[in-house]
Amino acid sequence: MGFVMKFRIAPSLMALVLAASACSGRPTEAVPGDSSTDTTTSSAPVVSAAEPVEVDGLPETSVFDSSPTDLSVDEELNPAPLHLEDPSEAVDREVSNADNEEPRFDLGPDVVLDVDLARFPPDDAGQGGAGTISEERRDGGQDAPLELMGWAAVDAYLEQQFIRPGNISASVAVSINGEVVHAAAFGVRDPARGDVAEPQDRFRVASISKLITAMTAMRLVESGMVGLDDPIGQLVADHIGMEQALGGAQRLTLRQLLNHRSGFGKYQSTFFGGGARDCAGAARQGLAQSGGGGGGYVYSNMNFCIAGLVIEAITGLSYEQSVYQSVLTPLGISGMRLAPTFDPGPDEAQHVTTPGRNYMETLAGAGAWVASPTDLVTILDSLDLSTSGFKPLTLETVLAMVVPPGGKFGQRGYGLGVVSYGAGRFGHTGTIESTHAMLLNRGDGVSWAITVAGQSPSESTDLERIMNAAFAAGG
Repeated sequence: MGFVMKFRIAPSLMALVLAASACSGRPTEAVPGDSSTDTTTSSAPVVSAAEPVEVDGLPETSVFDSSPTDLSVDEELNPAPLHLEDPSEAVDREVSNADNEEPRFDLGPDVVLDVDLARFPPDDAGQGGAGTISEERRDGGQDAPLELMGWAAVDAYLEQQFIRPGNISASVAVSINGEVVHAAAFGVRDPARGDVAEPQDRFRVASISKLITAMTAMRLVESGMVGLDDPIGQLVADHIGMEQALGGAQRLTLRQLLNHRSGFGKYQSTFFGGGARDCAGAARQGLAQSGGGGGGYVYSNMNFCIAGLVIEAITGLSYEQSVYQSVLTPLGISGMRLAPTFDPGPDEAQHVTTPGRNYMETLAGAGAWVASPTDLVTILDSLDLSTSGFKPLTLETVLAMVVPPGGKFGQRGYGLGVVSYGAGRFGHTGTIESTHAMLLNRGDGVSWAITVAGQSPSESTDLERIMNAAFAAGG
């Protein structure tokens, strides 16, 4: 039986989409949820998982890529790439798969969450009745072991899953209707010192950084400082001291960068094999190749390294400063930073790193942020206009980020810096050396983030299965 946590959900992003569709005069049909999920319900209204919903009534200047498509989802997401292979790509294939995080779109929830806040009060963490001692006595009249329930059981399961396999530390945060209700950490911050990990500790979040970069870039689009389809190749070339962006790189647009349809290859050796000293150096390699300027979907860190440089060139600020000004400071977040490959700062988890590497410096806006899970869910919840608090972007822009090019709301695929997992669920994963992370808005009022310093699980997308099992352990 799936885990059933009961709560009254606020209207989710899915509900806002349905409402927008209804206001446009377009009738919508109720679509049954995923048959593989637990469909237990309560008297509280529940927004069910739904099939893709077309978004109608947007102005002609919509930031959607509205070009029609007759392709299947797989064909649309993975057409034959239209780019010329850069010379380093032969070496790229030899780079460890641990550095080659390719988002998966075929995830499916194991359970439907319907959270009972009486059982799972905010920040309960096992206190105040979350655990009970059985009246039965065992040998010698000893009390039976504590029967954990609620957040205490969730945490116990996560600690078992993450620390027993040998990870250094892990952390989790859960929000309901935009409010963080639980945060916990497991393991030690630094094995050499033995400091116990704390919920506020920051971990590498790897490619979840792309979501942060995309949000900052879309703020510039909304402000009119850059258009999604404006050519930006030469702008970046000028910013990093190149005379000219070559070939197709002159035609690069922000949209192509954010949805990985720029024509760039993966450049794995550039980012993870010491092929560049920093992001600017990596971008010089990309802009010197003639493969940029459009093509099929190819997930590449080059896109978001360059997107971060676009932000710098437009704002006149460093990428990090611009992110703080546009997104983090208004959300009340401090302490996040673009961390180097070595030398973690105070309250930052230690990630085992092979000596001599410099991938954090080269990734920059593609994967170098460190953040706590609470920071991450706060950022993701700011995209859900059904919740309270600062909202950096309009509904139209959020939908453009969540919907894959030429697709529909709820269709699986990669939007603009956001992975859509289907049924209104969206977020991003992150994987680099000794790092696994996942951030997910479930589309039902619940968002969560998990960060791991270690090698387990082998696939970051497995974190959804683990989190669902942890919720089940709590019920």
